[in-house]
Amino acid sequence: MFYIYNAPRKCIYLVGIDEVGRGPIAGPVAVAAVLLYSKGSYSHFEGIKDSKKLSPLQRENWFNKITQLKDEQLLDFAVSFVGNEMIDKCGIVHSTQSALARALEQICVEPDKIQVLLDGGLIAPTQFQFQETIIKGDEKEPLIAAASIIAKVSRDRKMIRYAQEFNQYGFEKHKGYGTKKHYVALKKHGMCQLHRRSFLSGLDK
Repeated sequence: MFYIYNAPRKCIYLVGIDEVGRGPIAGPVAVAAVLLYSKGSYSHFEGIKDSKKLSPLQRENWFNKITQLKDEQLLDFAVSFVGNEMIDKCGIVHSTQSALARALEQICVEPDKIQVLLDGGLIAPTQFQFQETIIKGDEKEPLIAAASIIAKVSRDRKMIRYAQEFNQYGFEKHKGYGTKKHYVALKKHGMCQLHRRSFLSGLDK
């Protein structure tokens, strides 16, 4: 079911990385890195799925379970956000890579002791010499699936908090994605400071 990796013998840690929020027209992109201290801890991920294939409640339950594993020092994780201003200035690819590098820095493990597994088109900084990008990795590798859940729940919670300040846009429902109701709100109210202007260059207001 899951990807079989061949980590070099010197690698004593395994990290899975995934991102959420490339496509929305508002809010940040989020990248999560989940670090496993022991291969035996894989048993804790039985039944895990890519965040897109879980309900909001299932994602919250997995988020709480992964957080508990962190509290028990069985794993570690970090989430990094890059906001819409940097996305507009530097582009979504650069912004995602910046968030990825920051998430790895927060884990604070020597790069040459880590095997990094990344979803899709993600690439770790060059000092992480033992890395592999896996197409549909969030479906094949439990640590990448865990990272997708951590990133998704963390970003959703942030957008729900933003909705309290910018309550005319419905961020608590669509989390910044370009739904029909979101565009209706944009036509009525214009853009707020969370919107990615580079994604909305054709908008009249």
